[in-house]
Amino acid sequence: ELDGLVEARQKLESQQQENVGVQKEFNSLDDESNIYKLIGPVLLKQDKNEAMMAVNGRLEFIEKEIKRIEGQIQENQDKADKKRAEVSFMVIVVGMLSVIGTDNS
Repeated sequence: ELDGLVEARQKLESQQQENVGVQKEFNSLDDESNIYKLIGPVLLKQDKNEAMMAVNGRLEFIEKEIKRIEGQIQENQDKADKKRAEVSFMVIVVGMLSVIGTDNS
């Protein structure tokens, strides 16, 4: 499960970088520049402000998803830490019991 979450986060981070690159390109364009959006096999002209709003919206969504997945990763790590602590405690208890058992012999 942790591997899947890490993979999902990496995919989102890659998408985030792509969209940040697009955002930078949009910012470098002048107002007369044409922007086209690929929809299926067709390129459609798109308003610059509309395109920028779409990219900004995608970036907001991606950032929220990254935070959500990082929360899940942290939960999994906390659970694993708790299990490790429980196992360590049990090993200590079993070790103590075996020492006590040999002292009574």
